[in-house]
Amino acid sequence: MDISIREATKSDYDSLSPLFRQVHELHVCERPDLYKKNSIPVGQEFFESQLADARQHIFVATIGIEIVGSVVMKEEEIIENSFVNARKILYINSLCVVKTHRKKGIGKSLLQYVFDFGKSLKVESVELGVSEKNPSAIRFYESIGMATKSRKMEILLN
Repeated sequence: MDISIREATKSDYDSLSPLFRQVHELHVCERPDLYKKNSIPVGQEFFESQLADARQHIFVATIGIEIVGSVVMKEEEIIENSFVNARKILYINSLCVVKTHRKKGIGKSLLQYVFDFGKSLKVESVELGVSEKNPSAIRFYESIGMATKSRKMEILLN
């Protein structure tokens, strides 16, 4: 199995839509109070605006011509103030591997590509959010060397 990784193009939209839907449906299932059911969570216009934004990056993993995974990221600048030092991070908004291709090294390949890409951008870290209700994702990220930086907590009042 030969995995290739490349930047996404406008012509990838139709192939990526099921991946975007897969991620969104997971979020809706876990937190229907936050996420709306939506069969098209990422519209083509929004997707193309991400591709046009120099600070956003979308990479796809392919086997042959089939897209089997994707990662969506954004460069973020933390501005120095009296509490924090200035720094630049690469934030992963979404990582997805087609269900039938999981546990084959595609996610690890995508993330290694992201880490190398982040080094080329001279970012200080690659960061992401992961749901506490997704222990398999947490184990996956830990297996590639990521560690918990902080934890968001809440109490629902309604």
